[in-house]
Amino acid sequence: QVQLVESGGGLVPHGGPLRLSCEAFGFLFSDRIMSWHRQAPGGTRELVATISPGGSTNYAEAVKGRFTISRNNAKHTVYLQMDNLKPDDTAMYYCKSNQLGQPVYWGRGTQVTVSA
Repeated sequence: QVQLVESGGGLVPHGGPLRLSCEAFGFLFSDRIMSWHRQAPGGTRELVATISPGGSTNYAEAVKGRFTISRNNAKHTVYLQMDNLKPDDTAMYYCKSNQLGQPVYWGRGTQVTVSA
């Protein structure tokens, strides 16, 4: 069964760090682009960061220099290290897996709340 399971969310003070994890089940993880997205209350889902099968990364302007995406193919897991968190980072964070011509998979999300 295909699943993406996020973990690591929580309540963190302004300026604090948090590390999210997303473990994949049921598909060939190493061949797929992995990404993190977020959706704030009342907002639309937006892309935060992506990582290719080879490890190339891209980031949204709002998180550049603060967030780092990485992957461990042996553990079928993608990570999002978030540093210097701001209240505007408060959102539900989702993991996504996609590859050209293949189905897109989403996790159910993990909540990140940054206190002012």
